[in-house]
Amino acid sequence: MGLFDSIMKSLKQTIKAETANTSSSSKPTVGKGTNRTESFTFASLPNNLAELQALKEASLDSAFKTTALTIVALCSYEKNPEGCIEMLNFLKGPEDLSTHEKDFIKERLNGKFYKTFSFFEGATPENSYTPNVPYIIKVSENPYSFDEENWATLYVKSSGADNPRPIKLRKKPSTGQWFLNDIQCLSDIRIPVKDDPWA
Repeated sequence: MGLFDSIMKSLKQTIKAETANTSSSSKPTVGKGTNRTESFTFASLPNNLAELQALKEASLDSAFKTTALTIVALCSYEKNPEGCIEMLNFLKGPEDLSTHEKDFIKERLNGKFYKTFSFFEGATPENSYTPNVPYIIKVSENPYSFDEENWATLYVKSSGADNPRPIKLRKKPSTGQWFLNDIQCLSDIRIPVKDDPWA
């Protein structure tokens, strides 16, 4: 090997080593995540704000907890709409639900209260979306869930839908808490078998 070849080989090895060091020390992309799933178990579902706030998840120190509590709160809408709104306002943090948001929830759930229970384990179209007790819900992320700083979109799976449904959240940096921003999970699902004339 000639002198020139030796110099070139040495130079290439140096560049390669420096590139490797730069790669390992570079900061990861904000929110570049995985497909992590967290499971939450509730012995019973809260009927009012005090009961919701008594749950350990009410610390709201993770987007996953806030997402789970959003579904839990929505389950009370049929029997106690005002209590449901109070719980959702707590989960919204600095901003209450707007009139538009309240109307949206009413329109999406009117006569279809089974939607919210469809996110719990054991609920199926065949059993009219009656979940197992204790109530277990799984909340998932995807690689893009935390792409934007202080924002997140997490997902809950309905047994009456083919794809997971999103819920958008926003972090308050001064407290580290995650608050509900937009309920995007209430699109129609398959109706209970007992109500399906084609079943």
